Amino acid sequence: KILRAKELRKEMTSAENILWNMIRDRRFLNVKFRRQHAIGPFIVDFFCRELDLIIEVDGPIHKKQRKADVDREHYLTNKGYNIIRFTNNEVEHHVHTTLKKLEEFINTLKQKQ
Repeated sequence: KILRAKELRKEMTSAENILWNMIRDRRFLNVKFRRQHAIGPFIVDFFCRELDLIIEVDGPIHKKQRKADVDREHYLTNKGYNIIRFTNNEVEHHVHTTLKKLEEFINTLKQKQ
């Protein structure tokens, strides 16, 4: 899993790169994110340990693998992880709206702590 995660870090999509550049190094709300992080049998796009937050950026392939995504999300939420999803289009063409949604989601999680 660790080697595959390293490979995925090198092969990030343009949408993943855009989002990563906005949230890396505690640039966003002073929250630490990891990219292409292994959790159980899965590698998630972005992960924040302090909030058990997973961010997924979905490209066109996700339309073909809905069942797998539902199973994966079910597994992760049952383990206590909070998941927010964005499409490539949202990130690439509406990054400020995406970040606003992410900020609202994070603020909600922080209030629950």
